Amino acid sequence: MTDRILVHRLAVFARHGVLPEEERLGQRFYISLECRLDLSQAGRSDDVAATVSYADLAEIALDIATNRRFSLIEALAEAIAGTCLARFPRIETIAVRIDKPSAPIPAVLDYAAIEIVRGRADRISPTEKR
Repeated sequence: MTDRILVHRLAVFARHGVLPEEERLGQRFYISLECRLDLSQAGRSDDVAATVSYADLAEIALDIATNRRFSLIEALAEAIAGTCLARFPRIETIAVRIDKPSAPIPAVLDYAAIEIVRGRADRISPTEKR
């Protein structure tokens, strides 16, 4: 599938990380989503019910990132991917990228990041205990 819905670099302030200082102080993260799905019906009908709202996708990512805490940004990405796949059956695959610009690494770098790609066969339970 070549059709995509993109949410690029949603900025959130959250408290994810392994170190106690990361939980105490918090930091900025950027979340990007790439959803692959068939958008032809939405394009032909001009009907929002035939697509997935990028506002809804952003709301899910923001809610999970700010209301839950994860030691690993990999776990944050899994929670977002699983929830989006569970809530929107139209999505075939989702890529979730988490950028961590203030990663506590003793080096000069722009950011550290992870990216996962999940599909229907990979779906995890959004209520899975973390």
